[in-house]
Amino acid sequence: MRSRLLPAGTLAAAVATAVLVSGCSSGDDWSRPHAKPTAVGALGSGFFDPAAPPAPEATIAPRPGSWDGVHPSEGYRVVLLTAGKDSQTRTLASAVTEWAEEEHVSLKTVTATKPDEFIPRISGAIGLKPDLIISAGNDLIDPLAMITPNHLDQQFLVVGAELAEPTENVTATDWVGASFRGEGLGMSSTYDPATFTPERAGRAVRAGVAAVVNGLTGIVISLD
Repeated sequence: MRSRLLPAGTLAAAVATAVLVSGCSSGDDWSRPHAKPTAVGALGSGFFDPAAPPAPEATIAPRPGSWDGVHPSEGYRVVLLTAGKDSQTRTLASAVTEWAEEEHVSLKTVTATKPDEFIPRISGAIGLKPDLIISAGNDLIDPLAMITPNHLDQQFLVVGAELAEPTENVTATDWVGASFRGEGLGMSSTYDPATFTPERAGRAVRAGVAAVVNGLTGIVISLD
């Protein structure tokens, strides 16, 4: 596993400069006490083999729809971390915001617009102390690989890509055509922007969250 330490003061500076857009009302105060999130509902047959739970860094291919019965508990706090103006990233980000609205999730968005913002924005997202940070955009993969091993108490979900060596707090959901793992690293399939459809992105978000709230983290979820 990789472990890279960040310069002192990075987190504090990032929290102060992060660009935030709240998806909730102004009365939604994340500074208040917050119960530990739980899964509402149960994973269906075929999501994984209970007799042989996936090991860290393993890849599973759940049966389609086996995650449909799972929802986050009330008050679930999520940060959407996004970078990139390409249509693929926009599709992924839209899927997260639509899911949050449907599930009544408390959502905040942190956006990075240029490379020197990537690490500060990730650190700013961590500073908000959400239950989950969902990452959308290939530009964030290499910075996430640097930061996530230093924050094992923070859960991350990467949609439409994956980390080459994820730690136990990083879960990914991708598919054939969407398996970017970082600059200079090979992918399990040829990158195909046309595969980033709203329907598939929505499934990626729901399947990934279902895994996280059930404690199945540090794995890659491969969709059709």
